[in-house]
Amino acid sequence: MRKEFLMIPGPTPVHPDITREMSTPVFNHRGPKFKELLEEVTEGLKNFFSTKNHVYILTASGTGAMEAGIVNVLSPGDRVISMINGAFGHRLAQISESYGASVEKMESDFGEPLKYDLLEERLAQDTSKEIKAITVVHNESSTGMMNDVARLSRIRQKHPCLIIVDTISSLGAVSFPVDEWEIDVCLTASQKVLMMPPGLSFVSVSKKAWDSMKSASMSHFYFSLQRVQEFFDIGQTPFTPAVPQVVALRKALELYFSQGRENVYHRHEVVFQALRAAVKAIGLELLIKEEQLASRTVTAIKAPEDLDINQLRSTMRENYGVEIAGGQGKLSQTTFRIGHLGGIFEMDIIAAVAALEMALLEQNQEVELGSGVKAAQQTIMQMQ
Repeated sequence: MRKEFLMIPGPTPVHPDITREMSTPVFNHRGPKFKELLEEVTEGLKNFFSTKNHVYILTASGTGAMEAGIVNVLSPGDRVISMINGAFGHRLAQISESYGASVEKMESDFGEPLKYDLLEERLAQDTSKEIKAITVVHNESSTGMMNDVARLSRIRQKHPCLIIVDTISSLGAVSFPVDEWEIDVCLTASQKVLMMPPGLSFVSVSKKAWDSMKSASMSHFYFSLQRVQEFFDIGQTPFTPAVPQVVALRKALELYFSQGRENVYHRHEVVFQALRAAVKAIGLELLIKEEQLASRTVTAIKAPEDLDINQLRSTMRENYGVEIAGGQGKLSQTTFRIGHLGGIFEMDIIAAVAALEMALLEQNQEVELGSGVKAAQQTIMQMQ
């Protein structure tokens, strides 16, 4: 059987130990066994988030966590600033608008830095403190850019507004100290760095955000975090949870911390650097050229004008077993993306680069076979 390489921004490869855990017979989610499990994994998630705040588990995709993070702390008519430079920043804004928030969009072009100075000016102008929240994506996987949330937090310090952050494709791969940066709502999902299947998402809530819930009036039912807390207090979830995934979460957290947090960060840095070196050696152009702005979990690559992106992806998948992603939104016709988070290791990058070189050659692109592979190998060895 041919090995398949899943090199997309998510879902990411599932660790085999996690797959085996999911075969555990389903048990009563209202009984003492689940209560013990729920309490254990919740404590593990607090460590994963670097927080002492409440952390909640939802049976939902990452978008469900986005929705929960917004509707629980805001009311219709609340003024929200959405920082946008990619598809998922737009999604946070759309969710806020759909529940009646008054959204100010601070938009940058896809792949361009956020407008930090403009935000600082806007908050300073808001002497009546009408702005209730800022929404932002930490790692914009649609473009391969990592936004400076620590800077946003510093800008926000003199203003009482909440900061709601999507860390779906970054938490656990890079340092993101939720409490140190005073993040009010932080959300992520199971199918990224934790090497799990899709199905669970997680939300951390600060004391300030929890206090906001008491007066928030956006409509919600399934995503009521207050209801989740009430049931957590008796060792349950308000609705039937994805029991096999919660069992797998215990193993995922165990595997994550057994590697050592700093070692996980380093591995993501190595594969990131190796891929960037390979792309340059092949002669392709990176969408995010400045290394300090680039995502450590997904890299967007500009396609040559005469390259058929769909055919490239098909060739890599059908001929070489390597699945990569296309661009998103306005970048769908000009970029393709390679994910390198969670269960992606050094040799996966070598295989992906080799397949990319061969697929490019099959489309009559000028490529020196082995050039990208050599650059990736050299980078990996230098960083060992």
